Amino acid sequence: MKKKSLIYFIVTCSLLVVIALGIGYWYIQNFAQKTIHLSTPEQTFVLKRGTSVASLAKQMEQEELIADASLLPYLMKINPELQGIKAGTYSLATDMTVEQFLQLLVGGKEVQLTVQFVEGKTAKDWLKILQEAPNISSTLMDLTLDEIAQKLNIDGSLEGWLYPDTYNYTNGTSDLAILERAHQKMKTTLQAIWDNRDDDLPYETPYEMLIMASIIEKETGVDAERAKVASVFINRLRYKMLLQTDPTVIYGMGERYTGKLLSKDLRDATNPYNTYIIKRFPPTPIAMPSLASLEAAAHPDKTNYIYFVADAQGGHVFTTNYKAHQKAVSEYWRLIREKQQ
Repeated sequence: MKKKSLIYFIVTCSLLVVIALGIGYWYIQNFAQKTIHLSTPEQTFVLKRGTSVASLAKQMEQEELIADASLLPYLMKINPELQGIKAGTYSLATDMTVEQFLQLLVGGKEVQLTVQFVEGKTAKDWLKILQEAPNISSTLMDLTLDEIAQKLNIDGSLEGWLYPDTYNYTNGTSDLAILERAHQKMKTTLQAIWDNRDDDLPYETPYEMLIMASIIEKETGVDAERAKVASVFINRLRYKMLLQTDPTVIYGMGERYTGKLLSKDLRDATNPYNTYIIKRFPPTPIAMPSLASLEAAAHPDKTNYIYFVADAQGGHVFTTNYKAHQKAVSEYWRLIREKQQ
């Protein structure tokens, strides 16, 4: 009798354990399929390096993704594929379940943030954009432009050496890392274009072509005009003429420029960027040139133009002699006066 009772007891306990395990498993699987709560449609979740499972459960509760995350450790234990979560910043989706949330952390696919560097802007402009970009680790704020150039192994000015583009990054990426990518892309692009440039261009180095591209960038925003603008400057160099381009003077004036260029500014011999006085090129680029301007500098149109002036319509009038140029200038000011009336 005692033996039968013992067997009955063992069987009963075993059944109770199986039932308990089954109920526990059901609760865990039910927990896995619960939908996390998002407070905003584009909510992100930041998982710090070294976060334990218990800390993750607590963080989920604190951020109100789920009311009770106490079953999280058990869910991860019975599902080994949900272990191995990776630190990072993740974009959460609407109707995402707890299981899908963990799969996201295990996959390590972080949300991609972007910063856009616009052509025609200066290094100073770009650094301000970096400072205002979200979730970037700032390491350059207290450095000068020359010191930043040294960190990028640039021998000279930072200006012109960064490629205009939209750059993706993840949370915590350093500002230097982004600039390194922009610099490497400009170096590679410049060299490729230099290697395929037209013959007999009056450049001594790829850097001079980079300077030319920056001038073209500042002179026109019309793609169809870039190669024509380049031809003017190429012709002037060939004829041993001064470049005489206003944007270089303005760049050299820095904060002294108030929006209007005066005759005395064009006579200022102390401005190293004053191409109304200096021969050939200014000492550095004056902006970050686009691919279109680099290509124009390497493949200028073949023209006889040596002058151009704005046409008050968004483009320019190109001329081959000073008399025609003066006529185009007079017409420009006539149109400006008409618009102001």
